[in-house]
Amino acid sequence: MSSLSINPYLNFAGNCREAFDLYARVLEAPVSFLITMGESPMADQVPKEMHDRICHICLQRDGLTLMGSDCPPDQYEAPQGTIINIGVETAEKAEAVFAQLSEGGQITMPLEETFWAKRFGMCVDRFGVPWMVNCDKPMP
Repeated sequence: MSSLSINPYLNFAGNCREAFDLYARVLEAPVSFLITMGESPMADQVPKEMHDRICHICLQRDGLTLMGSDCPPDQYEAPQGTIINIGVETAEKAEAVFAQLSEGGQITMPLEETFWAKRFGMCVDRFGVPWMVNCDKPMP
């Protein structure tokens, strides 16, 4: 059977670079690819004021690729029906990741111990992207 990958692709209304700067720090994942609209082959089809916007960006870590781009502000729609889950190994790491992602955003479920997790919480970051942070408990 051939390999398959499923990777989140996030759209932004002009703040993709700022969002991915945060995600690179939080996920400890280097930017593996970045091209602006002005650097792309379609630069002559894009208004000059969008040339510094992100055409495509990727972060990679542990087999995950998180991708994103800016879209024209009038075409942007906030994410609906999707949440990106981050699994971490320690409660301390969950607390650090959650604090960074929720800063300036909205906490929709406080980070706390649950019956399945040492820590679990949900937030929408300041860029409008919904996240879950989960640190599993060992199952009996």
